[in-house]
Formats: sequence, C-alpha cells, structure tokens
Amino acid sequence: MTRTELTRELFGRAGGTDVHRYTLSRPGGLTVRVLDYGGVIQSVEAPDRSGRRADVVLGYPDLDGYVANNRPGAPRVFLGAVIGRFANRIAGGAFTLDGVLHRVPVNDGKNSLHGGPEGFDTRVWSATPVRDGVRLKLVSPDGDQGYPGRLTAEVTYRLDSRLHITYRATTDAPTVVNLTNHTYWNLAGGGTVHDHTLSIAGSSYCPTDEDLIPAGDPAPVEGTPFDFRVPTPIGARVSAPDPQLAIGGGYDHNWVLDEGAPFAARAWEPTSGRLLTMWTTEPGLQFYSGNYLGSPGAGFALEAQHFPDSPNRPDFPSTVLRPGEVYHQETVFELTTAEELPTV
Repeated sequence: MTRTELTRELFGRAGGTDVHRYTLSRPGGLTVRVLDYGGVIQSVEAPDRSGRRADVVLGYPDLDGYVANNRPGAPRVFLGAVIGRFANRIAGGAFTLDGVLHRVPVNDGKNSLHGGPEGFDTRVWSATPVRDGVRLKLVSPDGDQGYPGRLTAEVTYRLDSRLHITYRATTDAPTVVNLTNHTYWNLAGGGTVHDHTLSIAGSSYCPTDEDLIPAGDPAPVEGTPFDFRVPTPIGARVSAPDPQLAIGGGYDHNWVLDEGAPFAARAWEPTSGRLLTMWTTEPGLQFYSGNYLGSPGAGFALEAQHFPDSPNRPDFPSTVLRPGEVYHQETVFELTTAEELPTV
C-alpha cells in the first residue's frame, strides 16, 4: 500500500524559536509543504494534464517573508495560514457571551479580523508526525487576544490522494471558535486567476455593509454576480457594477453552502487542465478573489468556516464552544485534471 512520505527540516527561527518545514509527498501525486509557524501551507506541487508539476498556491520562499507580513502595520495577507481563534470579522471588536461582554482587538478598521493582530497565524505550533501527515497543536490561554477560556487547538494535515485538513478544539470555559485555512490557489502556477472557472454550491450568500460585516439575512444568488452554481470564470463579473462588489473591490463574501451538494466548490484552469475540488463539513465558504494582494488576482482563497460576525448574530449557525464539547471540522481538497470543468 502506498504511504505518504514525511520529512522534516529546519526552516528558520521566529522569536527565538525554531521553525520547521514538513514535506508530505505521494509518488506521482501531490507534494505539500507545511510550516509549524502559523500552520502555514507553504506550497502544493501538482501535475498538469501533461504531467508537468508546478506550485499551485501562493507562499513566501523563506520564513522572513511570513514574519515580516505579520508585523504591525504590514498588509497581512495570511498566506496559507491557520486562522483563529475566530476566522473572518467580528463587528466592533466585541461580542456578548452568556451575558458577559468581551472585547477583542480591532485590526480591520473598527472590526476584528482573523483573530486579531496576534492570531493563530503568528504562533509557532508544536508538531507531531501522524500516519500520512503531521498534527499541529496550540494552547491559547484564557484572555488570549481577548477571547475567554483556555483553548487547546489541533490541526492535522494528512495526504493520501487528497489533502485532508482536520480541526479539533476544546476549552475550559465558554468561548467562541471559528478555524479555517487561508491558502491562496492559482492552478496555473502564475499570472492571474481571472480565467479560472469557478463553481460554488451555494444558493445564497451574505451581503455586507461597507465594512464587510453581514447585513440583514442571506440573499439569493439568483440573478447576481454571486451565482456560481453554473461554472463561471472568476474574472467574468468581478468588476461588474454591483454595490456589493464595489465594497471589497471584488469578491470577499460568505456563501451559505447547500446541504447535500456533491461538493462545496470546484475550480478549473484551462491551460493546465488542473481541477480543484473542495468538500467541507462547515456551513459557509468565504470566497476571496485576491483583490488586495500585491498583485491583485494573483490567487483566490476558499475559506471553509462559519459565517462572519456569528457571535453577534444568533440567527447564524452557532460558534459557541463549551467545556466538555469538542469543536471538530474537516475540509478536503483534491487536485486532478480535466478537459473542462464538470457541471455536476
């Protein structure tokens, strides 16, 4: 039986702590490189329809790039990182849980984004090899970035014919948690992603206010530039005269995933023929079209998660975790090739 090969190497030092890179590889299949700094997926090498291999995610070549991007004032883009404690935005940097007001740092205008300025993407995780992969662990103390409870989080990257990302967390006091991975994909290995054809199994999405906080109820995608139920190039409508697209300079919204759909999202790049298929146990998918990368449109992110600002929206699926409960979710990515994007 084919097994995933796992190797470990020193990648640098951050804050006086050694950082390692773990390489997961399958003969003839994917090669995935993961850092214990930020839980980052640094690279994913995949063959095209002719067998030529290329790195299909955005990443820095060395640790200095990641550390510099996480410094105060840097235009943080979260390349490949694990996001926590709370992925996406919390309005006003505050939420109430069990009648107690909690304030978390604001780092996106007046809102908190991706766990705050010192979120999980800035930490060095402990790493343990497991069958076909590596498990990362981080203990976030009570009060970390304003969040209540001592949270123990684990993220496992496992590679067989697919890349599996499994998340697990427990707490000693009521808290909120929403973890995701922030990998940017470019299936061509370079250039823009606007000619990538995308399909999202979501019949509704969350319109936002000018601060990208969900406003009102989820709205149907029917008749809008947000309808990716039929495969559509990312660039076909990214600049359409739509008020929602104008807010974020393109797509940066949460789709409500359809229950029972055969996948969460698919993307296909015509030149290479690479086909990315994604499945997740999460109820939402944040599609970001890379609007504010150094080179706009250089990559796109598919962030499986709960909805933005859920701690302030009791009508959204709950992100509350209590002692004795286990937070668990899994997202799976498969890279194959095809002559066109399948319609089902």
